[in-house]
Amino acid sequence: MKNIVFDIGNVLVAWDAHAAFRHAFDDATAIEQFFTESDFFAWNLEQDRGRSIAEAIQAAHPDHAPLLAGFFERFPDTIQHKIEGTWSILHELKHSGHRIFGLTNWGAETWPLGLAAHPELAEVFEDTVVSGVEKMIKPQPEIYRLLTQRNGLTPQDCLFIDDSLANVEGARAVGWQAVHFTSPDTLRTELQEHSLL
Repeated sequence: MKNIVFDIGNVLVAWDAHAAFRHAFDDATAIEQFFTESDFFAWNLEQDRGRSIAEAIQAAHPDHAPLLAGFFERFPDTIQHKIEGTWSILHELKHSGHRIFGLTNWGAETWPLGLAAHPELAEVFEDTVVSGVEKMIKPQPEIYRLLTQRNGLTPQDCLFIDDSLANVEGARAVGWQAVHFTSPDTLRTELQEHSLL
């Protein structure tokens, strides 16, 4: 397992969707209610699949469209914080000679905002597969195969780290090893058990 593949959202960069809506609601409960009424997470996932911002706003219910449109303007507010412990692990792995890759479900038009907020995302990976750019999404097997084929990797030599159990299982289904990320400390322990740290 010389090739280590990192998910980004909630593994390396905390994603706080509430941050884009705090200006409009009094508390977290009200934001959660809006998320339920607008089916926010399913709506947002379509951008990860490759839907454009213009199409996303058009697809939103008229009652929700203005606030959802504002989500894109405030997107940088949702990704302000690095998960420092995971970054430390990444750099340790890189310095010990492992090849480091990124594989993320992220919209094509918001990905540049992620790079602007965290420029190291453009520098630390040998290659990054972004779902919205490729119009394929985890846990579909095609997106894992794209990364291995594009970089000449053998699936059995890849270890994937993701906070979504479904995405972890998707990686395992195509022959990768995979770790379900819950915290930097737990990740460190699991990598030590794999003799990678």
